[in-house]
Amino acid sequence: MLHPKLKTLTDKIKDENLRKKVAELLENPTFEVNGKVYSGLPIETSPAGLSHHHCYLGGFIEHIISTTNLALAICNSVEKIYHGKVNRDLVIAGSILHDIFKPLTYSIKENGSINSTEIADYMDHLSIVIAELVRRDFPMQLIHVVSAHHGEYGPIKPHTIEALICHLADLVDSRLNNEILRAAAYLTRKTLGEELQGINTKEAFEIINSKNIEGWEGVLKAVERIKRRRTKKLKRITSNEGERGARYGDNF
Repeated sequence: MLHPKLKTLTDKIKDENLRKKVAELLENPTFEVNGKVYSGLPIETSPAGLSHHHCYLGGFIEHIISTTNLALAICNSVEKIYHGKVNRDLVIAGSILHDIFKPLTYSIKENGSINSTEIADYMDHLSIVIAELVRRDFPMQLIHVVSAHHGEYGPIKPHTIEALICHLADLVDSRLNNEILRAAAYLTRKTLGEELQGINTKEAFEIINSKNIEGWEGVLKAVERIKRRRTKKLKRITSNEGERGARYGDNF
């Protein structure tokens, strides 16, 4: 099943054939080399990075949604203010697919930490997606959008307005997320003497907003709320696992 939020974005692609191809890749984001199929983490739970941005479970989906939202906002400026022409289908498809094989390069250890997979030792996510887009016969214009999304640090710079828009949207969202996480880490470190590990963007904004409203006392309250929610979530997960274990036996 296609993630509902990704389906909403995919449905914005007007070209029926391109929309179908994007949906098929989202539903089956696997990569085959020498007869071995690689799948990695589910895109619903995967992070979008290991350290710089969206480096927490669920971060991948957030990054894709936010990047596409920013890209469409840039399209509005180009069209309404500068009277330029943009192929929105390419922008939407490129924003959705630019990091589609990052989850394939991640795995979760038994202690819950995120690590790189075997294939990440040989290929990066950009090389994989370019190869797979070519194999699946995606339009060359879209392949360029995806291959150029790293800008001057990638294999090729953006040569079309659609590629430039996707690059800028990806850059802005990555930088936004990174700075928000850093700001929240600073606030918790200054207040508690240590950082709150595994913080996600929503928690970071909660901490920052609480600081704006109630000062340093607000940071303490926000951290306590976050810790209580995490404890309840862990208990719920543990309880569910215990119930399933009792139902199916130790071999479950």
